[in-house]
Amino acid sequence: MAQTLNYSRPFAVVTGASSGIGRQLAQCAAEKGYDLLIAADEPEISAAAAELKATGVEVDFIQADLATTEGVDKLVAAAMGRPVDILLANAGRGLGHGFLDQAFADAKRVIDTNIVGTVYLVHKIGNEMRGRRTGRILLTGSIAGLMPGAFQAVYNGTKAFVDSFSFALRNELKDSGVSVTCLMPGATDTLFFERAGMLDTKVGTDEKMDPAEVAKIGFEAMLNGEGDVVAGMKNKLQAAAAHVTPSSVLAEQHRKMAAPGTAKN
Repeated sequence: MAQTLNYSRPFAVVTGASSGIGRQLAQCAAEKGYDLLIAADEPEISAAAAELKATGVEVDFIQADLATTEGVDKLVAAAMGRPVDILLANAGRGLGHGFLDQAFADAKRVIDTNIVGTVYLVHKIGNEMRGRRTGRILLTGSIAGLMPGAFQAVYNGTKAFVDSFSFALRNELKDSGVSVTCLMPGATDTLFFERAGMLDTKVGTDEKMDPAEVAKIGFEAMLNGEGDVVAGMKNKLQAAAAHVTPSSVLAEQHRKMAAPGTAKN
């Protein structure tokens, strides 16, 4: 895994980078000339690193459980003290079905991955960025955070946290030289719904956005210093509607998309 990186290029850390949006965010960074440290909790991260090396930048990878402080510490140590120019905090986990029907350990893992691990990583690298008065952070939130997620209650709740946290942190850092951007995608064509056990739902089987397109939108927004970006016109309309629709109505609408068996409707 370990190798000597060329410090003449800028440096990006990308989590959840073995597939999906995270893999495409890493591709965006590589194409812009950033050396990479990519991370995921699965062995496929090795293959992703091999593919990214074809862009000509240096790529290091680490397989770590970013739901744990130990995993985050392992990732930070793998950066070998190199200043991080951009942090793409994308690691996340979903979980379908009703909350009381879920194993609590599974629900806790979603919280630990999406909130605890993410916040700890941002705290570690964000402090280093603030000390240098330069850096960019992209957090992958979701338009799911704008609505009560019936049959995805824990996941949507974690994304509500990430969305809110990113805006608050951005304000705290507004005079620090460090920018914070929240990427808010909707349903995207990744392994998310399969891993969340939602292939029998309407949202799991409906048409989805291309993760490469979502990543490009988020990456460009981060480079431009934007506070947030919703990927896709359909999602922009859905996000706008969520701001004026009662929570009880949103929860019922979400139920029709995410309840088991809705793929038949």
